Amino acid sequence: MAHNDDSSDNLEKTSIVASDTFKGRLREADEVPPAILVLIGPPGYVGKQYPITANDIVIGRSVESQVYIDDKSLSRSHAKFAVNNGEVSIIDLGSTNKTIVNSQALPPLASCLLKNNDQIKTGNVIFKFLEKGSLEAITNQAMYEKSQKDALTGAHSKGALIEKGPEAVKRSEVLNEPLSIVTFDIDHFKKINDTFGHPGGDYVLKELCRIVITKLIRANDFFARYGGEEFVLILSGSNAKVAGEVGERIRHTIETSEFVFENKKIPLTISVGVATKQPHETEWSQIYDRADKALYQSKQGGRNRTTIAP
Repeated sequence: MAHNDDSSDNLEKTSIVASDTFKGRLREADEVPPAILVLIGPPGYVGKQYPITANDIVIGRSVESQVYIDDKSLSRSHAKFAVNNGEVSIIDLGSTNKTIVNSQALPPLASCLLKNNDQIKTGNVIFKFLEKGSLEAITNQAMYEKSQKDALTGAHSKGALIEKGPEAVKRSEVLNEPLSIVTFDIDHFKKINDTFGHPGGDYVLKELCRIVITKLIRANDFFARYGGEEFVLILSGSNAKVAGEVGERIRHTIETSEFVFENKKIPLTISVGVATKQPHETEWSQIYDRADKALYQSKQGGRNRTTIAP
């Protein structure tokens, strides 16, 4: 009988914990604004969630749209959301391929009040509307953010970089602002792994990223782990002079920082390449390739240096 009592107590405690966890989730959900979730769309956008926190949030193909989707089936300004007393409506902005809510096409400039789980079709892109306080919104956002971050270092993932790079180039063209890329990788990383083991290598990667993220970049800079020991930093609005200074500051800071693993100091340096978008360059790959070649020149030139692409 004592055994059964213990089991009953454990079940009751588990139930209380589960109940508290659920209440916590509900409290968290109360703070979640209404949102739209991309169900069908171009690669890199599916699963992405956009909060609806203000009036005049526009879906469109223009990089100035708050919900920017790079798909030719969308008009530059396709539709917009209106928020009134916590309720959200969608308004078609005279789009070419219509705005369709639950299979019903909206007349131009007509407003449609949205309900939880409504499907919105703009061109070939399909969204799901999630009302304020949706537990699904919390789950979706957490999953999406997890996919955008490198699990080891906390930097953005390669997938997130592949999505962000072309968007940054288009934004640079539309806004007529400079765009620069800093690439760098760790010198002799294989030797670090061979000497200190993979736990030592992982420590170096995590600590390096912590230093870069917390001390060396601005809030609007985009920092990603491209793979292995290579990293990429997108500097929107930064010209060649500023980008060169940023690259050199990162190089110097890493060289002069202490990396200590299991009471052993690990000497660490990086090689850096910098490239700034030129007027004729319209593709992300063109700018990245020049930055990567500059990085290669730094390594060929003896490592632990910064090279700015011509």
